[in-house]
Amino acid sequence: MAVFPSIKKFLQTPYPFYFRGRSLLYFGLIIFFLALFFNYFFIPFNVNSAEHKMDYFWICVLHSLMPLAILLLMYPYIHFSPTLDEHWNIGRELVFLCAFLLLIGIGQFLIRDLIFDNPNNWSWGYLREEVSNTFLVGILLVGLIVSVNFNRLNARYIRDAQELERSRLLEARKKDKSVIPIETQVKMDNFDLEVEKFIFAKAEGNYLTIHLNKEGQPVKMLKRISISDFEQQAQAIDNIIRTHRSYVVNLSFLRHVKGNAQGFQLSLEHCAQEIPVSRNMIPAFESRLRGS
Repeated sequence: MAVFPSIKKFLQTPYPFYFRGRSLLYFGLIIFFLALFFNYFFIPFNVNSAEHKMDYFWICVLHSLMPLAILLLMYPYIHFSPTLDEHWNIGRELVFLCAFLLLIGIGQFLIRDLIFDNPNNWSWGYLREEVSNTFLVGILLVGLIVSVNFNRLNARYIRDAQELERSRLLEARKKDKSVIPIETQVKMDNFDLEVEKFIFAKAEGNYLTIHLNKEGQPVKMLKRISISDFEQQAQAIDNIIRTHRSYVVNLSFLRHVKGNAQGFQLSLEHCAQEIPVSRNMIPAFESRLRGS
């Protein structure tokens, strides 16, 4: 029975969400060229050339373009979901890719009339065939990409985190005794932030949960202020830095850094949870640690 917790732990392993911007473009192009190469040179399925309306190479091109077309259709639903970055893991990745392959298979079925001169193109049998063929090829190609990408990023950030641990940059930093007046969206809720007591802040919708250390005990404050406004008002303090879409931390409480495929995870004094450093924030985080 121990195998089920292991599988669950594996599926919950953090994984980078790369279906945006350049990463999405690279993913689509890699799928296109791999599929074109695989279909054209290995011819994985039975081919009846008598039914073809065009040269087999162009048939392979059409089939290989389908993943790009599906990504374009899915783009609006994944591009405007910022919370996906924070909660993405291997399990979600696999579910997404299964849905992606299913839509590709349906798309391959819908273009059969462009490719094949066959009166039964619109049969359930060919729909099942196109979907199953897509999964057979897609699981091989996508599985290879996911595995290689996960191991590459995981190894990279684990190595970078270990280098930071060895560099002595995480040694206790001097506490800043400054006091910053913070203006919130509710004037009566404005407050003075004692920097030496501030551990980190986390965005909670339209609110910000501010975690403080008061005489060795963790204390929380909930304030109506965006994390961007808070970051801007605290930017004069060198030790305070944005590490993630939802987090701002005080580096004077930083004790350990570890890496995974999504970036870094920080351990802070007087804080039970680990704070993420997203991949796009890592250069600024490392620069701030080095004081540059």
